[in-house]
Order: sequence, then structure tokens, then C-alpha cells
Amino acid sequence: MCYTWKKNMCAVIEMQIEQNMTIQEKLQILSDAAKYDAACTSSGISRKGKKGSIGNSLACGICHSFSADGRCISLLKILFTNECVFDCKYCINRASNDVRRAAFTPEEICNLTIEFYRRNYIEGLFLSSGILKNPNYTMDLLYQTLYKLRKEYHFMGYIHVKAIPGADEELIQRTGFLADRMSVNLELPTGDGLRRLAPHKTRKTILKPMKQIQVGITANKNEVAFYRATPKFVPAGQSTQMIIGATKENDYQIISVAEALYKSYSLKRVFYSAYVSVNSDAMLPALPDGPPLLREHRLYQADWLLRYYGFEASELLTPERPNFNVLLDPKCEWAVRHLECFPVEVNRAEYQTLLRVPGIGVKSARRIVQVRKSAKLDFEDLKRLGVVMKRAVYFITCMGRMCYQIKLEENSITHHLIHDDRKKLYELQEKESYQQMSLFDDYKLTVPPSVEDGRLSVSGEL
Repeated sequence: MCYTWKKNMCAVIEMQIEQNMTIQEKLQILSDAAKYDAACTSSGISRKGKKGSIGNSLACGICHSFSADGRCISLLKILFTNECVFDCKYCINRASNDVRRAAFTPEEICNLTIEFYRRNYIEGLFLSSGILKNPNYTMDLLYQTLYKLRKEYHFMGYIHVKAIPGADEELIQRTGFLADRMSVNLELPTGDGLRRLAPHKTRKTILKPMKQIQVGITANKNEVAFYRATPKFVPAGQSTQMIIGATKENDYQIISVAEALYKSYSLKRVFYSAYVSVNSDAMLPALPDGPPLLREHRLYQADWLLRYYGFEASELLTPERPNFNVLLDPKCEWAVRHLECFPVEVNRAEYQTLLRVPGIGVKSARRIVQVRKSAKLDFEDLKRLGVVMKRAVYFITCMGRMCYQIKLEENSITHHLIHDDRKKLYELQEKESYQQMSLFDDYKLTVPPSVEDGRLSVSGEL
């Protein structure tokens, strides 16, 4: 029955692909269809050009551009096809949608990539695809494309390609020796979400190629170290993407999943894509305020803390407090909840301790550790070393003193960290924990403000 359904669906799908389309028309459709895939980033791999070949790949990454909605995108970023036999509720390219369908050939993608490169528009290719006919058929087309680019066109630029869940392991393996980075989209944070919105996909089929790529990368690194001439398998590592806001998972669940992926599958990046409402469906959430872009931003900040600052998901959030505050970045939020850890003396604190101070990043922490070997640091020195003082000043001391007389208390520090025009919103969200501060909140005041003081403050004369 499953085979019959797939066969019939494929017959319908094939009829939907428009014939005799120009390359320009295909490019317009398939580049637009790729804009919802966020898992596109700097290459992280260096490869020098070779005689007889064109292009190279620099660790600083492929060219970037910014779309109208502020997302960072990379050129050439396209789908092989926007045809798909799956009917995921959230996807613009789902089988039940009435949209223009197009598909490239491997030769067309090679020509596009080379011509864009020669015009200095791009330095690499990001290639994904809908599922045409079945996973194996689609993965084979992606492999053919990469093979032509590398072997026939001698293109040595950066290539990021999607591995198709459910495809044959041998196809994924061969493709991995042609690509710099591969990614398998997790789609949704939990298996329950997949069952509801993407019933043709399972967590098992998604995690299987992810594990295969991880094992392949590790084995290949060992072979390269031993034999040196062994071709490199996915040298820039693998990544994945989760859609945020299409299902009801909280932030604690999401970052816990990301943490598990980093630990179990050695991922380079987890990308978070704010859910964009492109389909009408009773199972999808209404978004009267648009995509949850600020939530996406907070998750990226938390993800950075997991990867580079030594934090764990359980430190940032808990089941009792499962979501990030929209007005405080996760590091500041953690700090004001753990004031027992502060202030930190920058001239003595260990590197890992410095990393937990808001306003001190990886680079500035390294600089502090290096410079203080030969000199005592003061607050002006910290500014020159790149410390963001407007956040750090509440949590550090230099030679035993703080920059200002600041009450080390949660309400007071939170009040200073949050921009004035957002205080009211913060009070509404956290009214049980924080209080709105008035114009006259000054711990040195001994006389309460008069009615006249209030009038003058409103008119701006005070």
C-alpha cells in the first residue's frame, strides 16, 4: 500500500513540474524556495586552489548577503527542486500546496555555480532539495551534481549539501567525500512534534545519517593522520536546523536537545529558525505578531554559551522557569539570578570564571589573562581590552573596588541592565520577581520627592 501511494504521488508530482522553463525562471523559484533553510554559514575550512582547477575555500567563509527580513544568507543558495512527496504541515513546498514547481538538472547547477563564481558573485554553493520521487533518487541527484562540480568542472570552492534522511548509506558516504559540510535537518525539536506536523518523517530516520556522518568524520580524521593522502570526509563538519515556534516546546526543551546533539553527534552548529506562517492549517499556531525572531535570537545567544562559555542547559533554564526573558540576554539573566558568584576580581579570577561575567567574551577574557601577567588592570584597561563595561560593571572589581557604588541586589541591577523604554514590558512579564523603578529610585535620597518634583520631572525641567 505504501509503495502504491508513493508511486501514485510521484506520478502526480512529476506532472506538476513545469516544462520548458528557462534557467532564470528556475533560479527565481528555487532560490526563493531555499530562503527558509537557515543552516547556511561560514565554511570553516581552508583549501588552496590547484593548477587546472578554479576556486578555493577560505576558513573566513563564503560570501554572505542579508535578506529583506534580516537573515544572513549565502550565495549560491538554492534547492535542487521544490518538488516533494512529503506533506509537512509547516513547509511551503509540501505536496498538497499549489505552488509553481521546478527542478534543476545536475548540469544546470554546475553551470550556474561556475558562472556565478566567475562573476565573483559567490565563493561556494549551498544545495538542498525537496524529496523528488524518494530519498535515494534525490540523494543520487545531489551526488551527481557534486561529482560533476568537483571532477568535471574542477570546482574547489566551498560546498554545503543536505543529506537526505532515508537515503542509502553508500550515497551519503560518497557525497561526504565531495562536500565540505553536510547537514541533516532535525526539523522540529521533539519526536512528538514530528508526528503531529511531519508524519512522513521520524526521529530515527533523521538521526541515523547524522550518526553516520559523525562516525565517518572521526574515522576519516584518523586515516588522514595516518596515511596523509586520504580524501577528506566532510572536513567542515555537520550542522542541523530546528524550527522554533511551530510546536509548543519551551526554550529549556530546545536548548536541552541542542546540548544533547552537540555531545552525542559532535555537531558544529545547531541553527534555530523562527517559524514563519506560510500555510493555513488548524494544526499550526497563529502568529499575530509575526515570526518569533526575538526568541530565535535568545536561543542563538544561549547556544553560544553552551558551545564557547562552558554553560550547561540546566544552568540557564529549569523546568520551573523554562523560557528566556525577551529583555535580558541569557548570560545577564543567569548572572542576576546568581549574584552569589559576584563580584569577580578581574586581576585574580580564573579564565572560566571571567567567561561567566556579562560583557566579557572569549577574546576579552583571553586578553585579560595575558595582560595581567605583567600589570594590574583597572577599568580603563578593561575598556581597551574589549570588555563591554555597560554590562560588566555590575559584576566585577578591579584591585578590590567596584567602578560605582552599586547595590548588589537583583532588582537594582536588573533595573540598570534593561533599557528605559522596555522597563514597563519587563514588569508585565516578570511582575512577581521585579518591580518597576520610579524616577526617584536613588538609595541616597533622604527626603521623599514632593508633588512639585513630580510635575517638574514630567515636564523635563527637573
